[in-house]
Amino acid sequence: MNNPYRKILQPRNIILDLRATDKPGVIAELVDHLVSTGDILPGKRDEVLEAVLNREKRMSTGLQHGVAVPHGKTDAVSDLTAALGRSRQGVDFACMDGRPARIFVLILSPQTMAGPHVEFLAEISRLLTRAEVREGLLAAESAEEILRLFDQAAVR
Repeated sequence: MNNPYRKILQPRNIILDLRATDKPGVIAELVDHLVSTGDILPGKRDEVLEAVLNREKRMSTGLQHGVAVPHGKTDAVSDLTAALGRSRQGVDFACMDGRPARIFVLILSPQTMAGPHVEFLAEISRLLTRAEVREGLLAAESAEEILRLFDQAAVR
């Protein structure tokens, strides 16, 4: 099976231990990381942060089982881009089940992109509904281990 996240989610964009302790902080840390890796166009950090926070104000992207998938559309990225972060302590992200989120996948795409954005969001959400994937992700010791876990889960 072709795993779409493999092109989008790179090892360099996985943060094993987020330091932020609140929702805006988690989003800012993930955005700042994408700025540092060059995935967000120079000088566009605040524009991206505003786009994601505005989307979050309309409706929380906190799902269930400790997962949140903040996302936004912005021309500060040239293609579909993602960052994954993991929080050991958990962060209140207004999840549907009221539990703190520990796994975060930030998804950004250009304003004009629809299909690939939705497909990636659906695939990541589908994988993270599975307890064994979430547990493996939380126990993983490297970015490469997380991507291998996604590879294995995607073929099942």
